[in-house]
Amino acid sequence: MMLLSRQYLDEFVALHSIAVVGVSANRSKFGNAIYLELKDRGKKVFAVNPKADTVEGDPCYPNLSSLPEKPEGVLLVIPPAATLEVIREAASLGIERIWLQQGAESPEGEALCAELGLKLVSGECIFMHD
Repeated sequence: MMLLSRQYLDEFVALHSIAVVGVSANRSKFGNAIYLELKDRGKKVFAVNPKADTVEGDPCYPNLSSLPEKPEGVLLVIPPAATLEVIREAASLGIERIWLQQGAESPEGEALCAELGLKLVSGECIFMHD
């Protein structure tokens, strides 16, 4: 099931600051490509991955709570089973815009976003929208 509001998609793409959860230091990984693309678009991008200290020369944070400032949105590039914890953390920090990149989406994640009143984009590729 794909939940997609064109309004939420357009609003997310227009955000200035975005945390990418599941970013990778490995240039062959999709999370790395998304991180670099968002930076190239002029976004303030935060790298989030507990297994990395830096990504592309930038600091990488273990979780959303450790970021130096609250991002306007969170883009998840992680397995669906790991998304629920991140969605809950984002909501607890007052971050209401969530993008579940293709491969990260799940009925459980979508239901949790709806339950928490979050603005969700799911099952879409950020590369296809600018």
